[in-house]
Amino acid sequence: MFKKVLVAEDFDSINIAVNQTLTSLAVTEIHHAKYCDDALLKIKKALQDNEPYELLISDLSFKKDQRKVTLTSGEELIEKVKQIQPEIKVIVYSIEDKNFRVKALFHNLNVNAYVHKGRKSITELKTAIKTIFKEDKTYISPDFAHILQDKVIHEIDNFDVQLIKQLSIGVAQDQIETKFKELGITPNSKSAIEKRLGKLKDYFKANNTVHLIAIAKDLGIA
Repeated sequence: MFKKVLVAEDFDSINIAVNQTLTSLAVTEIHHAKYCDDALLKIKKALQDNEPYELLISDLSFKKDQRKVTLTSGEELIEKVKQIQPEIKVIVYSIEDKNFRVKALFHNLNVNAYVHKGRKSITELKTAIKTIFKEDKTYISPDFAHILQDKVIHEIDNFDVQLIKQLSIGVAQDQIETKFKELGITPNSKSAIEKRLGKLKDYFKANNTVHLIAIAKDLGIA
């Protein structure tokens, strides 16, 4: 079993439950971080001391408070951790239920497991830990297993998601060019945006932009 584990989670009640789960599996060294910045520092310090963590369990969403932080989400933390310790095992333990975001964890960040917080989550978390420790396999909560075989979600990239997101929150199509430039998203020319929007409508067989947004929301993309 894993000997040294870091849990990145900002709610005490969940930290207690995760700690109990790890203890029941005979994990001997369990550390916690309530901020992503602190979690990354712990990972770096452990590497410097030549006593690296073997497993990171992280939430995706962290509540903002008065403290100024660099890393604001679990995805940002995982990306940074993978850059300095690519072999570390990662379990995402989150309430996130958007299919695209969950699938991106596996395809973009190469996480080993996703456990959805819910009534059966502690049992699933225990199964996930055992699975990724014993075997070179991934684990995903049963209710989300279908998304890893969903070809549509796999073929949608981050540019598409941002385009649909801006439309869904009411940004007019002719204003997206300016918005993308503000956000540093490329390509951001009017022609590129129009071309991609047309492609998305064809891909999803959407009659218009409103129909496209509705389809995207059903898929958990918007």
